[in-house]
Amino acid sequence: MSASVLPRPVGSRPAGAGGIRLGIILALAAWFVLVVLLGASGAFVGRPGRPPVAIAIGAGTPLLLFFACLRFSSSFRAYVHSLDLRLITGMQAWRWAGMGFLALYAHDVLPAMFALPAGFGDMAVGFVAPWMSFALARRPDFAASPAFVRWNALGMLDLVLAIALGALSASLSTGAPGEVTAAPMATLPLLAIPVFLVPLFLMLHTAALMQSRRMVRSREAREGAARRP
Repeated sequence: MSASVLPRPVGSRPAGAGGIRLGIILALAAWFVLVVLLGASGAFVGRPGRPPVAIAIGAGTPLLLFFACLRFSSSFRAYVHSLDLRLITGMQAWRWAGMGFLALYAHDVLPAMFALPAGFGDMAVGFVAPWMSFALARRPDFAASPAFVRWNALGMLDLVLAIALGALSASLSTGAPGEVTAAPMATLPLLAIPVFLVPLFLMLHTAALMQSRRMVRSREAREGAARRP
């Protein structure tokens, strides 16, 4: 998440930021390599008609570790607050690649109940991301606006909904010959989406909302101080 972050335009980086940044880069690299190795061994492939438990664990574990670090490490939390909000917002533009889900549906690789909502949802979030980033560059306090909060919330909802629909599709499959299911999502290269990219994008949304909340609280504190006699 932090391999490409730019310095914040205002304020200084927290103490020990270099070590945290290096640790995050190494963790991301190890996470990706582990996904590839496990995916190549077929560790995420499940039986037809069964919930994709392995994928749920693969997506949930890094998120649990991320939130645990936020909860118990003040230095990590400070580092997340110091990330360039314009950049972590603009990175969501990669989700325009959700168009690939539509192509896979058109070629009978993925089912409509998963591919269409996931594809159109990701494309919508990815299309708006650059405009959100430009708005932040023009007016930093845009981060505290309801529009920015709603966009991040909808972006997170889209990711959760896609995972839920993929799990439902896998659970409803029968294994009949020629049946179109979400099973390809359990194999490489598509596997990287639910167990690497989806958690990563959720982390980016979380970091953005954390900064937004801090800005709202700071503004409310200033307004409260200004009203006091």
